[in-house]
Amino acid sequence: MSKIFKRSKILATIGPATFDPEIIYQLIDNGVNGCRLNFSHGTHEWHEQALQWIRAASARRGGKTVAVVQDLQGPKIRLGEIKDNHFDVAAGDELILDYKVKEQNGKILPVQYNLAEKCQAGEALSLFDGRVQASIMEIVSPTAIKIKIKNNGVLMSKKGINLPDTDFGGDVLPDKDIEDLKWGAKQDFDYVAMSFVQNASDIEKMRALMMELKYDAKIIAKIETKAAVKNDKVMREIVRATDVSMVARGDMAAEVGAEVVPIVQSKLVKLCRQYNKICIVATQTMGSMVDSPIPSRAEASDVANAVMQGADVVMLSEESAMGNYPLETVQALKRIMLYTQEHAETTPVELCDDSQIYHVAKAATTLAEEVKADSIVVETGTGLTASAVAGQRPTMPILSVTDNQRVANQLALLYACSSFCRPFSVTYGADLVRELKATDYFENKDHKCVTVSGRAHSAVGGSDVIQIRDI
Repeated sequence: MSKIFKRSKILATIGPATFDPEIIYQLIDNGVNGCRLNFSHGTHEWHEQALQWIRAASARRGGKTVAVVQDLQGPKIRLGEIKDNHFDVAAGDELILDYKVKEQNGKILPVQYNLAEKCQAGEALSLFDGRVQASIMEIVSPTAIKIKIKNNGVLMSKKGINLPDTDFGGDVLPDKDIEDLKWGAKQDFDYVAMSFVQNASDIEKMRALMMELKYDAKIIAKIETKAAVKNDKVMREIVRATDVSMVARGDMAAEVGAEVVPIVQSKLVKLCRQYNKICIVATQTMGSMVDSPIPSRAEASDVANAVMQGADVVMLSEESAMGNYPLETVQALKRIMLYTQEHAETTPVELCDDSQIYHVAKAATTLAEEVKADSIVVETGTGLTASAVAGQRPTMPILSVTDNQRVANQLALLYACSSFCRPFSVTYGADLVRELKATDYFENKDHKCVTVSGRAHSAVGGSDVIQIRDI
């Protein structure tokens, strides 16, 4: 058994608090499995530097695989510049949001999107992460709308606007995202996160564009819009169309209400597990640790619940991007994950799969449990076999080995999976175990494993050989 083995993974956002090569190394050394670069902020040069530091830290950590996510902004609608970065509003106030103005002029506020082209009178609108509620009164010009404030509050520059009732008509890849995608296709990203997904066709359009750009990253669908969660059918279609789904709880709460979020999370984790897709639980997982060296009791329960549901990944946002205690946050998150997996069972889920690879994975996992194997070793070309084994939610580590570095990096976010990139050979699974035994990777001197491999290395889903090995 591995000395350090957590089954759910940690995805940390890199920001001003962690934009340093040594801090990034410490994050990875303390248990971070993936790094998110948020393209709502920062320049291409900033992101390129962060990406280089992440890869260097991975190499320094002995080649530990780390997934890097390019998170696109999407049609994120924000206010423009507010005078003195502070504007008090009160219930009953009427304001104009105008796309053509560049700075605030009294009750006329700049906005970074032409809402007049999409909105209708009577639709709901919220600002500053839902702290200020409003409704749209009328479209007053081709570039401006009038809104009525419902509660006292404050507005600040660049704060987000949510419009849960507005149909954006598939306009989920604005020009900024397309330019960021073109740039990202030339970089070393493993995943691309698509914001404000409304339906499966959004994913299909994204995939077509990425194929055109020859961008080989996998797609993360951020589930945060009212349209995406309005019924189970739409959510299921999105899960099936994408590679990874993210429970993006921040904007989701602003769009549909905080009371809806826990139920959507439970449904989405279950759907992802049914279809063998990675699921990420995100936003405010350890939010109090932005300013505190310890998490709140509610946050510990929240993370533990995600682990018990069987989520592949828990994500940190502002905690690691802007917080005062990024390393302490990762350490605390890891402790919660390890304690939970040792003292609670993962909720069982019936998978929607009848393929050969599903049955091979199920047989291998059952065998590994019965013979009390120390690990399941998976030889995989595309990652499909490793994903199928992880879908069984085994209690022992999955050691996946592939000759494709991109696949190895992507598998870093897969449940219970430690991934390695090695030159292909007919024995590279067993060779990996021998290599790890020569270090202090395992607790026990003897290592019993169940290996899963295929006679045709290049065949997708071609794994058809299961062996018990004492190495």
